[in-house]
Amino acid sequence: MILEDLYQELILDHYKNPRNMGTIDHPDVHKHVKNPFCGDEIDLDIKIDRENQQIEEIRFKGEGCSISQASASMLTELLRGKSLHEAHDLIEIFKKMVKGEATPEEEEKLGDLQAFKGVSKFPVRVKCATLVWNTVNSGLKEIDQAEK
Repeated sequence: MILEDLYQELILDHYKNPRNMGTIDHPDVHKHVKNPFCGDEIDLDIKIDRENQQIEEIRFKGEGCSISQASASMLTELLRGKSLHEAHDLIEIFKKMVKGEATPEEEEKLGDLQAFKGVSKFPVRVKCATLVWNTVNSGLKEIDQAEK
């Protein structure tokens, strides 16, 4: 089996069996976002451990294509427990990767999320893959602003 087949299976697994699906009671961040072009929709909740400045819990609910939903599932696995600084860095690397602009060293930091590297060949799908990432980024920026 070639690597692309494994990546497709990984994306399909996260689409069919999403991780961290649901809501958080009293989240520090709650965002609802919809891609009007394709109908992908995501509700995102984040709980921040303010003492340690890290993501304590992150959950989502959504509807849409396999790319958007698998991306959300895999994002929640990657970012839980990360510092806010690490999360910002990983978000930027992911966005660069799906545009074909990340270095191999940067991509390694994403682990299984390298499965989305092939999205760069389909520019119309980049918005599907990055919808949740842009949403998290927006929410974390709000937290940063509130702390200043």
